[in-house]
Amino acid sequence: MSATEATPPDIEVLTPRDVPLGGPRAMRVRRTLPQRARTLIGAWCFADHYGPDDVAASGGMDVAPHPHIGLQTVSWLFSGEIEHRDSLGVHAFVRPGELNLMTSGHGICHSEVSTPATTVLHGVQLWVALPEEHRDTARDFQHHVPAPVPLNGGEARVFLGTLAGDTSPVRTFTPLLGAELRVDPGATLTLGVDAAFEHGVLVDTGDVLLDGAALRPAELGYTEPGRTTLTLTNRAAEPARLVLLGGPPFDEEIVMWWNFIGRTDDDIVRAREAWQAESDRFGRVEGYDGDRLPAPVLPNATLSPRKNPTPSTKGQR
Repeated sequence: MSATEATPPDIEVLTPRDVPLGGPRAMRVRRTLPQRARTLIGAWCFADHYGPDDVAASGGMDVAPHPHIGLQTVSWLFSGEIEHRDSLGVHAFVRPGELNLMTSGHGICHSEVSTPATTVLHGVQLWVALPEEHRDTARDFQHHVPAPVPLNGGEARVFLGTLAGDTSPVRTFTPLLGAELRVDPGATLTLGVDAAFEHGVLVDTGDVLLDGAALRPAELGYTEPGRTTLTLTNRAAEPARLVLLGGPPFDEEIVMWWNFIGRTDDDIVRAREAWQAESDRFGRVEGYDGDRLPAPVLPNATLSPRKNPTPSTKGQR
């Protein structure tokens, strides 16, 4: 690693792991959050990055009805189209450059299926942890198409929060930032950001430096609160595409298992029992051709709450 690529001490580079998504017809995704080194970035608690996936070869995405509690799902595509159905009665489509945000609250279920017109599927699936006072809120669904914001050296599409003078109207329960960024070949882009936020930069394409730290495709660079700017350089001959996430540190401990976010082991056990019993807590998805996903077996141990390490404890766990 050259001197210009030395990682600054307040930047972490998180590498993804490959995992199967959804049942026996699972497609492979790259999961960057959560991991042992970092559970959350702000209230962002989950980041899957998938594609470009040749649907003719892979079969695409077919995730049968499955439940959620205590979170919001954020679907964002680069290419392809996904059909969404949920127990709120929403039938919608996820398309490139269009945000679909679903709030589970006390309980919701939904299905996700790539459409017949999709040839290449490529995007991210993100989750946001709901704070304690709102985690049993009512089900909800929001759709938003952010306009491209030209930048000196690239472009932004702000789907949550505020960046580069543009503010998303989508409602969240904690302050958040979510944006797709394009950085021109050979360009350096400097963005003003909220110093109270921690940030994560997920690289989709490009040879990128984040404030001097080298990031390869599928890696995520994390920065602590305190920065008022982020500087992104694309050293490639093609445009770089990134997803920028941010928010103030989420200080609550969470228990995350399968598709559930709670605060205690008992929260998870009760949610699983309700799903297996086909309880009204989650409702039903109408129009999906197939069975629901059964819940996996719980581990033979109590699920422990997790939160991010503080600066004084990083590297000690």
